[in-house]
Amino acid sequence: MENTFLYLSTCSTCIRIIKELGIEGAHFLQDVKQKKVTSQQLAFLYEATKSYEALINKRGRVFAQLKNQGAGFTEEVYKHLLKTEYSCLKRPILIWNNEVCLGNAKKTVTEMHKAIYE
Repeated sequence: MENTFLYLSTCSTCIRIIKELGIEGAHFLQDVKQKKVTSQQLAFLYEATKSYEALINKRGRVFAQLKNQGAGFTEEVYKHLLKTEYSCLKRPILIWNNEVCLGNAKKTVTEMHKAIYE
């Protein structure tokens, strides 16, 4: 899989992490609002996590609305959400040398930095 940093340009946390990592303007940045996650990327992320649920941003508005409506969540529902709603993707995600760093926890950001620079 090609080295990629999946993020949302309107997410202040993603922007802060990009600055922290020193990768502003890097060719491998992919704003999921402008360029959706591809089926190939989604399949790779699923293989890495073994779950579509692990890739879901459960704090997002779309997810919250569905939850409030009593929607039932299965792996197929999660997969559909990830394909159709960019805001449902947990972010940021770094795919680097076929390894995946997912989320914005301090430990994860440290792992991202090590992956890129070491």
